[in-house]
Amino acid sequence: MSKTIRVDDDTHATLAALKGDDETFDELLSRLIRERRETVRQGAGLWEGTDAAEKAREKREEFKRDVGAR
Repeated sequence: MSKTIRVDDDTHATLAALKGDDETFDELLSRLIRERRETVRQGAGLWEGTDAAEKAREKREEFKRDVGAR
C-alpha cells in the first residue's frame, strides 16, 4: 500500500537532487534511512573505554547551570 507524503518545494528539490537517475523516491528514502542507521551503528560504542562520555555529560550539566543562572 502506498502513502502520500506532502513536502514543500524546497524539500522536494533537495530530495530530487539526491535521487539517482534510475531511483524512485521510495528507493531514495529507503537508502537514506539505511545509510543513517549504518552511520549510527558505526558510532555506537565509539566512546567505550574512555572518559569522553562522562566529560561530555559534565560539560552539558555545566552549560545547563550557566544558562539557568542568566
